[in-house]
Amino acid sequence: MLRRAAVALGLVLACAPASAEIATSWGGIGLIETRDARFRPDGALAAAVAIRRQRRHYTINVQALAWAEATFRFTERLNATTGRGITTDRAFDLKLRLVEENDWRPAIAVGLQDLLGTGIYAGEYVVASKRWYDLDVSLGVGWGRLGTGRDLGNPLCEAADRFCRRSASVGQGGVPLARSWFRGRDVALFGGIAWQTPIHGLTALAEVSGDALRDERRGGRGRARSRVNFGLAWQPARGVEFGAAFVHGSDLLLRASLWMDPADPPRVLAPPPLPPAPRPDLAPDWQAALIARLRADGMPPMRLAATGAELRIVLAASRFRTLGTTAGRAARLAAEHAPAGIDWVVVSLAPQGSEVARVAVLRGEVEKAAIGLSSPEEIAITAELRPALPLPPPDPAEAVPGAFPRLAWTLEPRVILSLMDPARPLQGEVLAVAGGRVALGSGVTLGGEVGLDLFGNLRGQKVPPDTRLANVRTAIGQYLEATRTPLISLTAERIWTAGRDLFARVTVGYLEMMYGGVQGEVLWRPFDRSVAVGADLAWVKQRAFDQGFGFRNYETWTGHVSVYWDLPYRDLYAVLRAGRYLARDWGATLELGRRFDSGIEIGGFATLTTARFSDFGEGSFDKGIYVRFPFDLFAAPTPSRGTLTIRPLIRDGGQRLSVDHPLYEVTREGRREAWLRGLSGLVPGR
Repeated sequence: MLRRAAVALGLVLACAPASAEIATSWGGIGLIETRDARFRPDGALAAAVAIRRQRRHYTINVQALAWAEATFRFTERLNATTGRGITTDRAFDLKLRLVEENDWRPAIAVGLQDLLGTGIYAGEYVVASKRWYDLDVSLGVGWGRLGTGRDLGNPLCEAADRFCRRSASVGQGGVPLARSWFRGRDVALFGGIAWQTPIHGLTALAEVSGDALRDERRGGRGRARSRVNFGLAWQPARGVEFGAAFVHGSDLLLRASLWMDPADPPRVLAPPPLPPAPRPDLAPDWQAALIARLRADGMPPMRLAATGAELRIVLAASRFRTLGTTAGRAARLAAEHAPAGIDWVVVSLAPQGSEVARVAVLRGEVEKAAIGLSSPEEIAITAELRPALPLPPPDPAEAVPGAFPRLAWTLEPRVILSLMDPARPLQGEVLAVAGGRVALGSGVTLGGEVGLDLFGNLRGQKVPPDTRLANVRTAIGQYLEATRTPLISLTAERIWTAGRDLFARVTVGYLEMMYGGVQGEVLWRPFDRSVAVGADLAWVKQRAFDQGFGFRNYETWTGHVSVYWDLPYRDLYAVLRAGRYLARDWGATLELGRRFDSGIEIGGFATLTTARFSDFGEGSFDKGIYVRFPFDLFAAPTPSRGTLTIRPLIRDGGQRLSVDHPLYEVTREGRREAWLRGLSGLVPGR
C-alpha cells in the first residue's frame, strides 16, 4: 500500500505548487513531521514549540541564507531506558536547497537531522516539492531515524559496502556524526500534501512519515501504530502559526511558532528633522545657533571650525545609531546656519572625545534634499568617507564650551540563557541593568552598571559534575544567588585614536559580573577595507559571589588576536579569534554572522581549545547562536544595541571576558560597509 501511495505522490509531484511555509514539529519547514523542499524568507528567525504526550520539542530556526536552513532543538522525551519519566536531548539540523523549482521541475533539498546531537534522532533525507495551484506536494527518501520505515534497501550500498553499516551508538553530543550520514541497510519513503484551503491562513496537511517510531523503547514497544499523519496549520497573521495534528495513529500534536524577517522588522519611525531655522539675519551668531540646534537634536558638538570652504563639526556623541543618520542631520542643520562660501560639511564622530569616523558631505546636495530635489544616493555619490585620525589639541576658537564632562545613562534588559542543560533545561535569568558614564574628554570615561534580578531559574544552579575545568562560568548560579542587586561593572576607561584608523583602549576596574582587573586592546580598522585586525590582553581575578568589591582566589591572563572580515556575499561576516581563554585553555573561536540593513545581526560561533572533550563535559565544546538588535527598533533613537546569546549549555571551556566597549563595536560606523548600509539616514525623516 505504501509503495502505491508513493507512486501516486510521484505522479502528482510533476505538476504540484507550494502553499505558505509550514513549521514541522521538529522545527524545520515541512508538513507535520516530514520535511519538504520549502524555505522561509531569506534571513527569517523563528521560535517554536511542539507538544504531544511524552515528547516536547522547543526549537529555534534560522534561515541563514536563501538556500540554507538551520534548526536548534531541545527535546523532552520519554526515558526509553526505564519506559517512564522524562529525559532530554539536544540537536542541530541543517537543510540545503539543491535545485530551485520552475514550471517543469520540482524544488529539491537535502537535509541532516540531529547533525550535532547525541544521535538518537539522527537521520538524513533528500526531498522534492512541486506546486500546483493551492496544493504543495512533496516526496522524499530518508536514512537513519527517518528510514526506520524500511521500505527499500539503501541504494548507496551499491556504491560501497560501508554505506550499509550505520552506528547505533549514542554520544554526549556536540560532535558531527559524519560516519553515519546516508548509511544503513534500509531507507524509507516519505511524502505528503499541503492544501491551502479557501479559509484565510488555514492549510490542511496529510503525510506518510519515513519514521516508524513513536518513541525510543526497544523490542518493538516504541513503534508507531501508523506512519500516516494528518492535521491543520493556521497562520492568522504574518509571522504567527498554530497547528494541530493526529500523529503515529495514537497522539494529538499541538504546535505554535513565531517568526520574524530581520530585514523588515516592526520598528518605531525615526523622528522628523528639526523645524527650519530662523533667517540667518535673525541669528547673527550662527555658530552659537548651530551649537544649540545640534544639542537639541541629541548631537552635542565638542569642536566647530570653518576653514575656507569647509565647516568641520566634531560631535562628542550622537543619539543616532548610524553614521549616515548622524551626518545627514548634522549637515542639514549646518546648511541652514552656515554662511555663504561654505561648500562642504565635515562631520566627525568622536564619542567621549576620540574620533572614530569622519565623512564630508556636499552642502548643495543637502540643501536640495531638504526641498525634495535630491536623494540619499545622490548625496552619497559626492560624499567622502575619510579615515579616522587623532584629534590635535583644540584651538581655543574652535572648542565648544561645556562639551565635557558629559553624563549619559542607560536602562536596558539583560538576559542570561542556558536552554539545553540535561539536568535543568530551559534555564534563564532576566535582569534590568541601569548604567551611567561620565565622559571627561580625550577619550576618558568613568562608568558603572547596577542590575536588578527580575526573575528566572538560574539562581542557585550547581556546578555541573562533568566539568573538570576551573569554574570560570559554571559558577553563574552562585553569583545570581548571592545578590539580587549586583554591581555588574565599575570601570575607568580610555579609548583613543593612536594613528590613521588605529585605535586603542585601556579599561581597569570591575570589568563584568564575574571578573575584575585590567584589559588593553588595539585595533587596526582601515575605513576602506573589508578586513580589520585587533589584539587584546587582560589580567583578571574572579570577583566575590556577592559582586561587591571583593575577589576570590582564581586569577589568570587571557587575550586574543582577532581578524574581522566582511565577506563579499549576502551581507555575511566572519570573525576568527585565537588565544588564551579564562580557564587557561588555548584555542580559537570562529564566528559567522549576517547583518541586515535594519541593524539586526544573526550569527553563530564555535570554539575549540586544548580542553579535552571529557574535561569540558556534556556538549564537548562551546558553541551557540546570537541575535544582536538595535534598541532604536523599539524606542526613541539610541546607538545602543542588545545581544541575546543562546548556548545549549553553560560550560567553562572556551570562555572570554565580556566587556562593554570592544573597539570593533565602538568604531564600526567608520567602516565603508557600515556607511553604505546607513545611507538612507542621510535625508532626515525619509
